[in-house]
Parts: sequence; structure tokens; C-alpha cells
Amino acid sequence: MKVSKRVSEIKKKFDRNKEYTLDEAIKLLKENSNVKFTESFDCAIRLGVDPRHADQMVRGTVSLPHGSGKEVRVLVIAKGEKIEEAKAAGADHAGFEDYLEQIKGGWADVDVIIATPDSMGELGRLGRILGPKGLMPNPKSGTVTMDVANAVKEVKAGKIEFRVDKTGIVHTSLGKISFTEEQLKDNAIAFLNTIIKMRPSAAKGTYVKSLYLSTTMGPGLKIFRDEAMALAK
Repeated sequence: MKVSKRVSEIKKKFDRNKEYTLDEAIKLLKENSNVKFTESFDCAIRLGVDPRHADQMVRGTVSLPHGSGKEVRVLVIAKGEKIEEAKAAGADHAGFEDYLEQIKGGWADVDVIIATPDSMGELGRLGRILGPKGLMPNPKSGTVTMDVANAVKEVKAGKIEFRVDKTGIVHTSLGKISFTEEQLKDNAIAFLNTIIKMRPSAAKGTYVKSLYLSTTMGPGLKIFRDEAMALAK
């Protein structure tokens, strides 16, 4: 397969067989981000869990210390005064029946949907539409709540949701490569610390098997696991 000159040059600067410290990896990724847009700073963790079993599912949220660097579009499905509370807190969209109808029609131009418990009966019927898009609100992620104002503010400030996939890998974005090295490190440690705390009691053996950091268009760098685990504790 023919590779571009940019990719060829980048490959010369990385050792695919080496395990990097967080500091080394972040520095290299920042120095070699040379595309015409601001790349995401991504993390992939392979866990020693079997997601086919409910008691080994790893799913949750983490508030990144320095935010995600992404403008998050939020829809709040609520009734009465909660609609105005959501709008005042910064929600991009807030309402009830009108938005349910729009979703039924295929509209889903948002990144996160927050809902009040009393609206889930109607919203839950749209699971076949929202589920595949990853937009269905869930109490475990804090997106089903009566405190819609706080939920909106947290999401806007950089609270992200993550979930292990069927292969046992959690993949998420932890900011933008334009962040400072210290900011990226802080976000990575906060995420890893949350993952470690969520270890299912049913998980046996090594929990965090491997950890990689990358950018949108850059290579994945394997992180020295023991060093990363020590920093997260």
C-alpha cells in the first residue's frame, strides 16, 4: 500500500515496539500534529472484561479537568418549568412534544440528550432511533435527571460518557491536541483514574491490559502501563 510523504515522515519518528511514558507520548503527538485542522487527542484502553456479561460492563462518565475542547450540542427533553431551566443553563434545544416528533422524523442533530424521568416513558419509545446513535439518555451517565440545569452545565464543561465495546476496548477523545502538555496529561489521568475505580468485581486477572494514545490522523503510541497506573492512583 502506498503511503503519503507525511505518513512516511511521521513513522520515522515513532517506535511501534516501544512503550512510552505519558509525558513522552503527549510531547511526540503534539510535535508531529501537522494537518490543517486541530486533531483530537484520543485514548484507547483494552480491558480484561467480557462485556457479554452484564456484571462486567464498564460504562460511565468523567468530567475532564480541562474540558473536551468540543462544542457539545445539547437537547433537553422535559416538561413545564424544566424547559426554561435547561435553556437558562445553556441547552441548545429544550422542549417535549415538538422534539419527540422531530426525532420520530429522523432529526438528531445533537451530541447529547438529557431527559427528566417523567419524560422517559415517551422518549423510551424512540429507543430504536436513538439507541444506534448513542443518544438514548441513561441514569448511569447522569443524562436522566430532574436537575437538568446542572446536567447541561457539566456536559458543556467537558463531561464525557464512555462505554466498553464488545471487544473489551474503551475508546474516547480526551481533548484537542492544541491543549498544553500538562492539560492533556491531566485529562488522561482523570480518565484512567475513573476507569480503574470502575473495575467490575467479576473481572478477573489483569484489568487494564493495554493503553494507547493517538491523534485523529496520527499513529497510536503504546503507553507504559505500570507508569500510567501509578500516576492514576
